[in-house]
Amino acid sequence: DEMVKRNYIFDTIKSVYQRYGYMPLETPTMENIETLLGKYGDEGDKLIFRILDNGDPLKGAVSSSLNSNYGEHLFDSSKFVNDISGKGLRYDLTVPFARYVVMHQNEITFPFKRYQIQPVWRADRPQKGRYREFYQCDADVIGSTSLLNEIELIQIIDDVFSNFGLKVLIKINNRKILNGIADYFEVQNNFSEFINIIDKIDKKELSEIEKDLQSINFNFEKLDDLPLFEFTVRTEQTANWEIMRMVLNDYEIAFRKCNSIIGLNGINEMLTIVNHFDQDKTNRNLLVDSEKISFTPHLARGLSYYTGTILEVTVNDPRTQFRSSILGGGRYDDLTGIFGLPNVSGVGISFGADRIYDVMEELKLFPESVAATTKILFVNFGKEEERYCLRLIQKVREAGINAELYPDQAKMKKQMSYADAKKIPYVALIGEEEMKTEMISLKNMITGEQEKISTQNLIAKLNNII
Repeated sequence: DEMVKRNYIFDTIKSVYQRYGYMPLETPTMENIETLLGKYGDEGDKLIFRILDNGDPLKGAVSSSLNSNYGEHLFDSSKFVNDISGKGLRYDLTVPFARYVVMHQNEITFPFKRYQIQPVWRADRPQKGRYREFYQCDADVIGSTSLLNEIELIQIIDDVFSNFGLKVLIKINNRKILNGIADYFEVQNNFSEFINIIDKIDKKELSEIEKDLQSINFNFEKLDDLPLFEFTVRTEQTANWEIMRMVLNDYEIAFRKCNSIIGLNGINEMLTIVNHFDQDKTNRNLLVDSEKISFTPHLARGLSYYTGTILEVTVNDPRTQFRSSILGGGRYDDLTGIFGLPNVSGVGISFGADRIYDVMEELKLFPESVAATTKILFVNFGKEEERYCLRLIQKVREAGINAELYPDQAKMKKQMSYADAKKIPYVALIGEEEMKTEMISLKNMITGEQEKISTQNLIAKLNNII
């Protein structure tokens, strides 16, 4: 039952991706460790599962990791680990995708749009909404700097969650704006630490955030002119374009004071995206309802390769306390550069299928029909009926309707219980009388109603009601 529901999630996401012109791709489970390290920040590097080398990697590794210093032997653990494990399990799908693009740059057409649905692994502490192995459902377009790609990805996000019947909030920010904020508050030299701190504004007490900011010499005096925390509250409480524009205007004034060109570029990029989403409720051609999108100034995303737009999606339904993100993404301007192909910009998103499953299960959003992989069960009354049903069931399957014949000549109660357990909506009863008259007794397992129908009309009826 769980796999059927998971496949419903995968199939829904896949169908939307294909509708927007994305092609399927898969990459290996294992990557060389140097491919993975340094792409996810210090915290991410610690969560990479390493794979022990073949053969006897421990032989000689210990002695080579001992350094003599002032007559004492000091053990270099990092060298030891690198000596025995040259590969790791993939941490995400984006870095392997970048490696693939570089390796096949002469074979693919740019801009290159691909989707990928595969498991990834992280050496994390398992808890609700956080797993060591989980599926990501990625879509990336690489080889284009156009912000229309971001707009299209937001449409994809809206399409998928609308299909699921899941109410969400699409949070959006820009790493360049974060750079401008770092310039303004004079913490540019500690940018990685700064974004890690403010990314936790909604997860930690303000006093803790302030203490962390003090450790990187954050200029608190400038909060009088640019109240960062107030902006965060204002924009998160309501997804309102006018509030977004007011906050962006205040940031623009601050960035001009500190002459942050990169920050001003981020403002322009954000406004370009915002201006594509109309707030007019009477306009029936809305790309996405503006109330679903929120400019979130503290959103940083931990991955170090992001350089522009960043996206995160959370559940926006009062019936659940689930607050973890169920999608993340963003633009990366030079991820392929680390593999020898510089200045190729890309942008992508990643649905967290496992978290989406948890929320949909909690809110009972899976359609009842999802559980029924078989649409009609043919009851087995005996040898003659078997032969008759096998020919008929073949025609039903050829018409694209999932059907099965109960394999044993068991009691009727057992066969009906089987249909109930598998949530099969219809049961066909064909005995001696039905074979003579070429009529079928079709039972609706949901309503309990039963009717006679000709074999000729069975497929037409099933196609209309299933």
